[in-house]
Amino acid sequence: MPGKRKSMYKLEDHVGHLLRRANQRHTAIFFDGLGQQLTPMQFAVLIKISDEDEVSQNLLGRLAAMDPATVQGVVRRLRERNLITARPDPEDRRRSLWRLSKTGKKLVAKSLPKAEAITKRTLEPLSRKDRETFLNLLRRLS
Repeated sequence: MPGKRKSMYKLEDHVGHLLRRANQRHTAIFFDGLGQQLTPMQFAVLIKISDEDEVSQNLLGRLAAMDPATVQGVVRRLRERNLITARPDPEDRRRSLWRLSKTGKKLVAKSLPKAEAITKRTLEPLSRKDRETFLNLLRRLS
């Protein structure tokens, strides 16, 4: 039986592993705060629709950083829950424009304070200065 080979690669020091671990932590905090109502991707889509007031699915996917198949599934589930509505785009009748429904607007308004608390809790281990630095670095990476 050969001996254990000691790898020079230490997984715990590499960016992908650390980002995944940080994301796992944030996702757990998110589901603790909003998970009974929305997934992180559903929340992102609702926020981007709210920001734009009305948006095509194609633009929505770009704004929320989702591929077309993913945004299509998220939009379908939100529509089934009556959180968003669609109307034909008057400039291109093949395209739909998405808006928040009354129910969706209420849910977004109710969720925003919880989302702020989720962000605060996710960044809690960092000092105020480190939080700013961390978020600026993440923006540069993304």
